[in-house]
Amino acid sequence: MRVLELCCFILGLLVGSFLNVCIYRWPLGLSVVRPRSFCPACKTPIAWYDNIPVLSFLVLKGRCRSCAHPISWWYPTVELATGLAFAAAVHLEKEPYGAVRLAVVSALLIGLAVSDLRSRILPDEFTLGGLAIGLLWAWLVPGPPSLLALVLPFSDVRWASLAEAAISAVALAGLLWMVGRLYLWIRGREGLGLGDVKLAAMLGAWFGFQPALLILTIGSVMGSVLGLGYIYLARKDPRSYWLPYGTFLAVAGVGWAFWRAAGY
Repeated sequence: MRVLELCCFILGLLVGSFLNVCIYRWPLGLSVVRPRSFCPACKTPIAWYDNIPVLSFLVLKGRCRSCAHPISWWYPTVELATGLAFAAAVHLEKEPYGAVRLAVVSALLIGLAVSDLRSRILPDEFTLGGLAIGLLWAWLVPGPPSLLALVLPFSDVRWASLAEAAISAVALAGLLWMVGRLYLWIRGREGLGLGDVKLAAMLGAWFGFQPALLILTIGSVMGSVLGLGYIYLARKDPRSYWLPYGTFLAVAGVGWAFWRAAGY
């Protein structure tokens, strides 16, 4: 591993540690700034030396120093996943802007994937915040123009890129919203929440309409196959089974982003 990749891996571990705070606190409506990190079981504030990503978990053998309550494996998992994503981003992307873009969108999607899986909530701070960052990125670092950008009434490439990202976001969100309404009409119960719709908008802003549509399709197929397999093996009632659709969309988004970055 090169020095730059190692530095990005460490940075990713730190970002992953912050993501853990967001994943735990945002669904509960808590601030990510105050109070300082604490044990969810005994509420004891965590000292800095017990809050070092991955290392502290290993030193403490996965238990709180104060109450010995088990620490969830999600914490080191998120930290390692984000660290590896940052290292892979700088390894695969030769341009600095491309590496930063891949690292940022990966962190957002990792946070969303775990949040939906753990709390069944896709926080607006992730979805709408990610949408805003995606639109800003489209304006600051415009990519090569697509066919849609060529027909837009903008001579400035930045505004054309922003308009394309916004149109893609609205189109994807509208498409998923209509699918959700259709499911409700057919089945008589909610199948997709507004969080999934906002996530679709975020994917549209970051990836564009066609790639994001492919991500939605891959996520849907992946979720359906794994969900049906789980229902069959666990002998679950399909009507009582909840499918973390946002998690599958986020995982598909991360997979597609790195697949493209690898040149496939």
